Amino acid sequence: MINRVRTHLIRFARQQVGTTSFLNLIQEAELGLNLDISHEKSRLVEILAEISESEFHAKRPLLSCLVKIKGAKGQGDNFFKMCERLGMGEWRQLKQDPEFVNSLRNECRDFWQNDENYHQFL
Repeated sequence: MINRVRTHLIRFARQQVGTTSFLNLIQEAELGLNLDISHEKSRLVEILAEISESEFHAKRPLLSCLVKIKGAKGQGDNFFKMCERLGMGEWRQLKQDPEFVNSLRNECRDFWQNDENYHQFL
């Protein structure tokens, strides 16, 4: 499932604009998860964090920045707390900085739209 989500988000970064939602990710990547079941939603959050942490340690952009949380103004607290764990800054400050997530998204798109990166790291 992790590889399916990662591949989907990479293709999303290359071909789509904006962000995707949990629901769209589940449907488009055919994950079969139900967001009404708390442990299934938690599993998706864990998968996104695992992917982004792995990408970060490989010196690649955070793919989970492309997934917007419904009802939140972009990212939820878990995303910013993950960024804090990765050494990007204090999570509350990151959350208050409107350019932080935008810069991550731009970096992600730029990286994955590069054909060399795409073919090397997909």
